[in-house]
Amino acid sequence: MDPVNPGSGNREPGTDSREPESVDVLALARQLIDIESTTGNEAEVGKFLAGYLRGRGYSVLEQPLAAITGKPRSNVIAAIGEPELVFSTHFDCVPPFFPSRVEDGVLSGRGACDAKGILAAQVAAAEKLRAKGETRVGLVFVGGEERGSDGAKAANKIASKTRFLVNGEPTDLRLGAATRGCYRVKLTAAGKAAHSGYPELGESAIEKLIDCLVALRAADWPGDPQLGKTHYTVGLINGGVAPNVIPPNAEAEVFFRTVGDHEPVRELLKKILNGRVEVKEILELPAVRMHTVPGFEVAVFSYFSDVPFLSNWGTPLLIGPGSIHVAHTDHEHVRIDELNRAVDTYETLAIRLLAS
Repeated sequence: MDPVNPGSGNREPGTDSREPESVDVLALARQLIDIESTTGNEAEVGKFLAGYLRGRGYSVLEQPLAAITGKPRSNVIAAIGEPELVFSTHFDCVPPFFPSRVEDGVLSGRGACDAKGILAAQVAAAEKLRAKGETRVGLVFVGGEERGSDGAKAANKIASKTRFLVNGEPTDLRLGAATRGCYRVKLTAAGKAAHSGYPELGESAIEKLIDCLVALRAADWPGDPQLGKTHYTVGLINGGVAPNVIPPNAEAEVFFRTVGDHEPVRELLKKILNGRVEVKEILELPAVRMHTVPGFEVAVFSYFSDVPFLSNWGTPLLIGPGSIHVAHTDHEHVRIDELNRAVDTYETLAIRLLAS
């Protein structure tokens, strides 16, 4: 597992042959959650994680990432032997931060299910496998997933001979058969300012933009037998200069959750808008089909993950404890019994994959 630029990180030899101690998955999850790591602020949680894994005898690479908030950030990539399978997830979170709390068998806190609880379960599973003599499992933990996947993109530059990538996102411990892609655009309308008492002298950019957004509702967006219909969200909207001025400008960002090739979406959008507004493409990610294993419940998911950006790390699988329905909310949580089951699930899955 040699980095493209060995001088860019800090990797120590992993020669510790001590019998690994079991991981208290709840305690580790709480330690991770209690370190604030909203995207851009991952420095401290990365340092903690690197030190924790070195303390267990892992060879650790801290791969630098570009600073967002002026603080250095790093991916944390670790192994004991030469991995054929890696567990991977992200340790950045969405704002706002709130610390861990345990109540009635539930772990709450920012990152409980997305994805620090998952990370703790993956470390615990790797250590259970190692205790049985299995050292072909590595760990690829990245920053920046919530805002562009810059951590995964950096990790993908590292040479790897791994056969399988088990990526962690909240799936209620179901294997992801497929995830949607995304196509994000900014629509900008131009008008002409005028006194609101004389609207005939101006042209409202807001009304022009609203007409376009209403037209999107009637469109028959592309579908897929497995993933369903493409859908979209108008996530941001802005315009105007004052209540008593005909607005000369307006803009909106539209986020499509796509199910196949993006060209039909692009062409239909162009037809609907008919040149009335400017279209700027912001982000484009493909829908992804993933490997599944007999005996595991499978499902499809409307979100996307780091999987498209980790193509060098092997055949992808997606699975993790917790529900996506509570991720990014002020009540993010995961059941502790599900967190413990995740450790066994990751272990079983790795054994099945490595034997294949």
